[in-house]
Amino acid sequence: MKALYETTIINTGGRDGYVYSPDNIFNLDVAKPAALGGDVTTATNPEQLFAAGYSACFNSALELQLEKGKVDFLSSEVIATVSLYPDKEDKGVKLGVKLEVTIEGVDHSVAEEYVNKAHHYCPYSKALNGNVDVEIVIN
Repeated sequence: MKALYETTIINTGGRDGYVYSPDNIFNLDVAKPAALGGDVTTATNPEQLFAAGYSACFNSALELQLEKGKVDFLSSEVIATVSLYPDKEDKGVKLGVKLEVTIEGVDHSVAEEYVNKAHHYCPYSKALNGNVDVEIVIN
């Protein structure tokens, strides 16, 4: 199957390192968050990067579904909160995600319909299905 798009990001140093693209358009320092024993820093972490990607992808899927349905709306916002939880099964850690979705200019039932459509369309949601607990709250 031919990819519609692909990108590559390289990490050195794990949680206390650096992420970058081979073309050097994307460059960020990565650090362990203070809550996990790291220092207070302005560097990002894998959970923030995941939350950024998921919120942008989900909102893009949402707006696409709204446009396909010819729904008039003023704006949309997706807040993704990514959490690390202890995994009792393997004594490691696992991810959990909460998506808070706001669609200005539509009633709640329309928002529910299109958030559901977006959740079934979004590649992040598809990848997480059955693997990560995702809670969706519609504001």
